[in-house]
Amino acid sequence: MRVKICGITNLKDALHAVECGADALGFVFYNQSPRYISPADAKHIIDKLPPFVERVGLFVNEGVETIDMVCRYSDISRAQIHFDVDEESLDAIGLQTLPVVRAREPKDVLRFKHRYRLVDAYSEAYGGTGERLNLDWFEGIDCSKIILAGGLTPENVAQVKSFGFYGVDVSSGVESVKGKKDPLKVKQFIANAKSL
Repeated sequence: MRVKICGITNLKDALHAVECGADALGFVFYNQSPRYISPADAKHIIDKLPPFVERVGLFVNEGVETIDMVCRYSDISRAQIHFDVDEESLDAIGLQTLPVVRAREPKDVLRFKHRYRLVDAYSEAYGGTGERLNLDWFEGIDCSKIILAGGLTPENVAQVKSFGFYGVDVSSGVESVKGKKDPLKVKQFIANAKSL
């Protein structure tokens, strides 16, 4: 199972996550988030990452031109679209996208079912709230293109393995304070997610 550590704000946290086996790092370009990072600061971190690490930029209520410009400048490899969009809007963005489904009810987890997507618990805030989804909603459906987010921690991530999710995404569940990762929690989370 692939692991994305989201809400990266500094080089130390980024390099530690990669060293522990993270497949992707998330950078929040939403200035109302406590985990916000400027494109320039993200670029500074990304320039020092080793190869083959996915760099995901999280956007809320931004236009296609802004998303493309920030991604090009910062060397983001995939845009995570954390607001309501349609397929056409996703296709207009110049690089690969990851739509976010903020699920309120079971049928929501089937949105964008032909695409890789991130499924998170609905909240007024955009992610990082620690709210958990009801795992029963995933019973009997194909989860191979779903990245699960919301309320995951080193202690509970093993519970989701049997569903066959493509990956898991964690932010608040591995923090010491908002915007700063706890090295031990990051290490434990990745180890528990990837253990057989």
